[in-house]
Amino acid sequence: MHGFIGEFFGTMVLILLGAGCCAGNSLNKTYGKQSGWWFICISWGLAVTMGVYVAGFLGSLGHLNPAVTIPFAVFGLFPWSNVIPYLLGQFLGAFVGAVLVIIQFYPQFKATPNEEEGNNVGIFATRPAINSPIFNFFSEVIATFAFIFVLLNLGNFTQGLKPFIVGMVIAVVGTCLGTTTGFALNPARDWSPRLAYTILPVPNKGVSEWWYAWVPMCGPIVGGLLACALQTALV
Repeated sequence: MHGFIGEFFGTMVLILLGAGCCAGNSLNKTYGKQSGWWFICISWGLAVTMGVYVAGFLGSLGHLNPAVTIPFAVFGLFPWSNVIPYLLGQFLGAFVGAVLVIIQFYPQFKATPNEEEGNNVGIFATRPAINSPIFNFFSEVIATFAFIFVLLNLGNFTQGLKPFIVGMVIAVVGTCLGTTTGFALNPARDWSPRLAYTILPVPNKGVSEWWYAWVPMCGPIVGGLLACALQTALV
């Protein structure tokens, strides 16, 4: 139960802050309009940091991400008995975080009349800079592989300053590898906010682009599996 609670609230904080920065960057009538890629990468990195701190204090291991939980379980680094509670916490927490962003920025959604002005699914989920599904998939595999491989070498990343280091890893992956697909790295971070955008009454919303959603689901999990496989072989 502690695992579910920690993952739920940690992932909720992650999405509230992360998608919040994207809303501030994209929507009209915000002070953060067009703040740019550095703003987004650093904000997402710090959002992960805060989420890991919350999750760790509330009794989970701070995964916040099925691409951590599932590969860790496959390679014996995490008990299978905890996988379902962790995944439920991650997907539900991400959905609630997205709902809070919609409430926070509701007037700004109303002030942004179309996708061209910034009211699009990219606030909540990832989309490719160039629509090339196979290479988009490879981009997510490679970016997530880099993230998980570093994570594996941090030990218990909920302790001390390690959540801050995790956040900086997210930021540098974003700046160096994330410009092709928006660096989902995390199926829950993409699918649950995308679902919230799809089913909730967001003013002036555009299409949810579910045709692309297999990439941020499958790519990160494959990247996580490859990172765990390499770590297991080396250690």
